[in-house]
Amino acid sequence: MSKPKVILAFSGGLDTSFCVKYLADDCGYEVHSALVDTGGFSADELKDIEAKAYSLGVTSHVTLDVVEKYYNDCIRYMVYGNVLKNNTYPLSVSAERVFQATAVAEYANKIGAKAIAHGSTGAGNDQVRFDVVFQIMVPDCKVITPIRDMKLSREAEIDYLKAKGVVRDWTKSAYSINKGLWGTSVGGKETLTSYGYLPESAWPTQVTATGEETVKLHFEKGQLVGINDETLTPVESIRKLTDIAAPYGVGRDIHVGDTIIGIKGRVGFEAAAPLLIIKAHHLLEKHTLTKQQLYWKQTLGETYGTMLHEGQFLEPVMRNFETFLADTQSNVSGTVQIHLAPYRYQLLGIESKFDLMSSIFGSYGEMNNTWTGDDVRGFSKIVSNQTMIHRKVTEAGL
Repeated sequence: MSKPKVILAFSGGLDTSFCVKYLADDCGYEVHSALVDTGGFSADELKDIEAKAYSLGVTSHVTLDVVEKYYNDCIRYMVYGNVLKNNTYPLSVSAERVFQATAVAEYANKIGAKAIAHGSTGAGNDQVRFDVVFQIMVPDCKVITPIRDMKLSREAEIDYLKAKGVVRDWTKSAYSINKGLWGTSVGGKETLTSYGYLPESAWPTQVTATGEETVKLHFEKGQLVGINDETLTPVESIRKLTDIAAPYGVGRDIHVGDTIIGIKGRVGFEAAAPLLIIKAHHLLEKHTLTKQQLYWKQTLGETYGTMLHEGQFLEPVMRNFETFLADTQSNVSGTVQIHLAPYRYQLLGIESKFDLMSSIFGSYGEMNNTWTGDDVRGFSKIVSNQTMIHRKVTEAGL
């Protein structure tokens, strides 16, 4: 009699290694592990994780590459919306969880699995993000979460694995690192309290750049399509800019936010390319969009980012937001220059044929070419008329 299949979202760490043995030996499942790559693994790392999976006894292991999908379906809209959670965090990790969960759910359908498992604990946002996607995409699949359900400590997991003959160095590193295309999160003892900054040694990319340089970012309809004199795809551009800017130590910060489960949390992040792309894109928009476009984009961009952060990416209204955000980008084309130096950057300015600051129409504070002084007097009288009436009526009432 064949065993029921379970798909395990696998990372190769302690929690998911425990899940392999527990699901196979104690629950009687045929375990199929799936690693979803959102841009944070090298080829050697992927091979190493695959080898770990088979050494633990999985029936099959697969790497699901969703990097391009992640960019096309999500990252570009975060750029269009200039999404920085609490004006700080570019959703470096939270955004990718939806795509990892979606890929696992699709794979479960593909191989006919009746159960899906993940190694989330009961203390963070990821448990909700995975559960929500699975409930929407594979509602008939059983969702198994051993670490959360049994409230296991690291020590209990290690003892269990040792009893199963799995001996490995499970020493917990001082800092937890989660890397993806859109940045890297960094958690440690300093982020567990309300005070304290991460030490230099905690950051994944050390500051090795000692000089200064100016980088040109080329945007076409809101998407980054080249750096300096090199034409690149958006994904290639993100990786190229990361290589250039991360060694300067820019894009580092600590995000303080509200979790889905109702508590406050702090997390460090390193996101040189995302931060520079969003800041450059926003500057270009200030020159090429109207006041009302900028106002409504900000409102929708913040809402889009919040819903994405909270695992609501599959809600249909998100597609409506994306349609609006994409429609605003038709004139967001041009070049933005950024000056880089150790631990700092400066936006120098833009060049665009769609620049609404064109001197053809006037120069702010100096000269105008499209109206007269009498036009402004009349305009000012009309604009102030209702407030003037309100003031007179109010004073008369007093």
